[in-house]
Amino acid sequence: MKILTRPFLVASCLLVSQWGMAAESKPEVDYVNPFIGTSNFGATHPGAQYPHSLVSVSPYNVSGTGDGLNPTEQDDAWNSRGYIHENRFLTGFSHLNLSGVGCPEFGVVQLMPTRGELELDSKIYGSPMSNEQASPGYYSVMLDKYDIRAEVTSTRRTGLSRFTFPTGRANVLLNLGVGLTNETGAMVKINSATEVEGIRTVGTFCYNAQDVRPVYFVARFSQPASDFGTFKKMPAYKNVEADWVKFNDKFKPYPGYLYPMAGDNPGAYFSFEQLPNQTLEVKIGLSFVSIENARENLEAEQPGFEFEHTRKQAREAWQNLLTRIKVKGKEEDKTLFYTALYHSLIHPSVISDVNGEYPLMGQAGKGRSDEPVYSVFSLWDTHRNLHPLLSLVYPELQLQMARSAVNMGKQSGWLPKWELAAMETGVMVGDPGTIMLADTYLRGLTDFDAEAAFELILKSANSRNSPLRPDNADYLELGYVPVDDEGPWDGSVSTSLEYYLADFNIAQLAKALGNDDVASEFQQKSLNYRKLYDPATGMLRPKHKDGKWLSPYDTELGRNFEPAPGYIEGNAWNYRFYVPHDIPGLIALGGGDAEFQKRLNATFSTNNFDMANEPDIGYPFLYNYLPGQELQTSAKVRSLIAQYYSNTPGGLPGNDDAGTLSAWLVFAMMGLYPVTPGIPEYTLFQPTFDEVELQLNGVPAGATLKIKSASTPARQFLFNGQPLPSPFIPHSQLVEGGELLAPNILP
Repeated sequence: MKILTRPFLVASCLLVSQWGMAAESKPEVDYVNPFIGTSNFGATHPGAQYPHSLVSVSPYNVSGTGDGLNPTEQDDAWNSRGYIHENRFLTGFSHLNLSGVGCPEFGVVQLMPTRGELELDSKIYGSPMSNEQASPGYYSVMLDKYDIRAEVTSTRRTGLSRFTFPTGRANVLLNLGVGLTNETGAMVKINSATEVEGIRTVGTFCYNAQDVRPVYFVARFSQPASDFGTFKKMPAYKNVEADWVKFNDKFKPYPGYLYPMAGDNPGAYFSFEQLPNQTLEVKIGLSFVSIENARENLEAEQPGFEFEHTRKQAREAWQNLLTRIKVKGKEEDKTLFYTALYHSLIHPSVISDVNGEYPLMGQAGKGRSDEPVYSVFSLWDTHRNLHPLLSLVYPELQLQMARSAVNMGKQSGWLPKWELAAMETGVMVGDPGTIMLADTYLRGLTDFDAEAAFELILKSANSRNSPLRPDNADYLELGYVPVDDEGPWDGSVSTSLEYYLADFNIAQLAKALGNDDVASEFQQKSLNYRKLYDPATGMLRPKHKDGKWLSPYDTELGRNFEPAPGYIEGNAWNYRFYVPHDIPGLIALGGGDAEFQKRLNATFSTNNFDMANEPDIGYPFLYNYLPGQELQTSAKVRSLIAQYYSNTPGGLPGNDDAGTLSAWLVFAMMGLYPVTPGIPEYTLFQPTFDEVELQLNGVPAGATLKIKSASTPARQFLFNGQPLPSPFIPHSQLVEGGELLAPNILP
């Protein structure tokens, strides 16, 4: 765990609020610490954002070392972060960002205030930073080089910056060259002394060269500039040209230039000789459809320059969502909990504009919707717990997301797998879109086109050339994906296990839709994991096409994220129990309860459990499948929270994976967890808090669920006063509301 080496400020995390109220009465939003996850590769950022928003305004500090102020640059160590807590050299505020993803992308449309003589190179005009403060919808920092205070806030589709300058010449640079994305190319056009518009290319996420899109923007200033112009980076000239060219491998300014300026590193500058109160506000609207839509978004969501009003609106939007869960307990635990819930409500994010238009999936053109359309479906991660969390607490949002996913399938012919900006990136393995949609339907959220979804699901599952299941030809023939032809990151065992879980979900969905023949077929397919079970090692082992085991076989290879035959992002131990749809069958296959517990214990004791990655994050809850061992689940969950989560920048186990590790913590602290997508139930254990109250917006609408720890030691869970036969409860029963009383079995 990272040690916090310097103080950081969170505007909202005070023991006593600015009105002098006791800490217990603080609103939920005031417990959020946006700095959690900004170190230790958590890949979150502390910038201002709205729930599920297209725009976020985040400090960008991975471009330019600043004489050693940045230990990590954007091209170092597989860096997918535009902000790193240890870095102290800031070069701007980006308006399109991702939270907790594993590949570099976005981080574009950057604003940077400076003063004095104009400098156009970010590595030179960047500034040391200090005195950071952050709360939901707000971020501020001092730029020490210029003595400028920068504050940012946002709406769903726009950002607003407020810069307070000392006396003298003030500058604001709009840099379209710097960014976290691996794509280049942009266009900028100044329309007047107060407005600039343009386009920035983004894409190539996880190095998929085909997935590229433009993002459009319009920016407006609260005061007219006294001087303005565009700029771009000129190439390095040689020979005689180098003798004549004035700007050789340098940034060239174009004062007063009102034509479009295009290139790899263009930008615009606006300078002000005198500002009223030395304060300037700049607002930017974005769109993935057009410049016209970006302007419409800006006019609809920020018609004026009202920083405090915009900040208040963002805070209220967060409070309205966070307050659906109220907890009683320790102050530090509340900070961890509400920050995790905050991070769980960032992605998927809205991609549609205020007029309802959005880019079509995988193609040119635009569609239109009367409800929000979402993007950033990191489904290999989020199908495990984030979407079940939304289904439980925010079902209206989960239904919108399900409808977005189905419509993507209708537009492109295939459901999303890892979708970004209406592009399929193809990242990771398995068929997680199938799992997410089936699980949503089975939890009673049926108000989407389930028949169309089912057709798309079967199309992928039965096709020998499915882009979602690239190994499906062998899988359909052999019942598993063989190790013979896999690349270094293909993971034949991992892929097979994901397909088995998807097939199980197909079976459950088919049964719910009245298609018993399909249900029977895919239920049987889901049990083919037995073909990969090796009795000699007790592992799910890579197998060749001819049925022979991979040999030699190192069960710990992959532990340090190196390529491992058969496994992706893990080793054999991480995938040893990854059959969540048939844990009882896996227990029997391995020799019964005692042997299963022995192997489960060994996973943790040999340090082969990886809290920072998804395949095994359900393992702490597997003790509940062993009669009499329920205490072990509560104890293990409690110890993992203490070991891996903290109120520090390094307070996430690793990459948040679009909110998945945060959603794990939300469930873990409430005392329930959805172990198996496709089985709408929760396994139960002792919660962190004395009491949890959930406002359930599902069926019946307005139900309230209270989760409490018993005041005296007990051995059985009670729901509405009645003992539960096992530490599991169906989703349908839970959402009726009432009181769940957990045994008090831990000190």
